[in-house]
Amino acid sequence: MQFCPKRYNFVLINRLYRERLLFLGQEVDSEISNQLVGLMVYLSIEDATKDLYLFINSPGGWVIPGIAIYDTMQFVPPDVHTICMGLAASMGSFILVGGEITKREFILEAEELLKLRETLTKVYVQRTGNPLWVVSEDMERDVFMSATEAQAHGIVDLVAVENENTGDFV
Repeated sequence: MQFCPKRYNFVLINRLYRERLLFLGQEVDSEISNQLVGLMVYLSIEDATKDLYLFINSPGGWVIPGIAIYDTMQFVPPDVHTICMGLAASMGSFILVGGEITKREFILEAEELLKLRETLTKVYVQRTGNPLWVVSEDMERDVFMSATEAQAHGIVDLVAVENENTGDFV
C-alpha cells in the first residue's frame, strides 16, 4: 500500500473532527466560516451533550462570517471551549470571547511574551533613536508608513528614487 498525503490528511482531519476538535487557523472568511458553522451544527446534532473545542490562531477577518461563527457557538447546545494558540486579533478575538464563559483559554507564556515585547521595543528605540514612549505607542497598533515616513521615523536611512533622465536610483 502506497502512502497518499491527501488521504492521510483527510483521515487525520476527520479524526480530529470526530474528537470534536475544530480549528480556525487563518483569516476569517466565508469559506472557513461555513465549514466551522456546518461542523458545529453537525456535531451538535450527532451528540448535543459533548463539548466542542475551537482552537484559534487568526489575524481576524470579515465581520459577517465571524458573526456567523459566534452566533452558531451561542446557538448549539454543546458548550464551545475556545482556546487561543498564538494570535486572536480583531474578529479572531470576538470569536474567542464567544466561547462558553469559564471555558475560554489563551495558551501562551505571558511572561515570555512580555519579555519578547520589551526586547523588540528596546531594539526599535536603539536603532531608530525615537523615545521609548513613541515606540511603545506605535507598537500598540498597526502603523503603516510610506518610505519617506519610515525614513523620518528612523526605520530606514535612505529612500531610493529613480532619476527620470538616467534611470539610476539616487
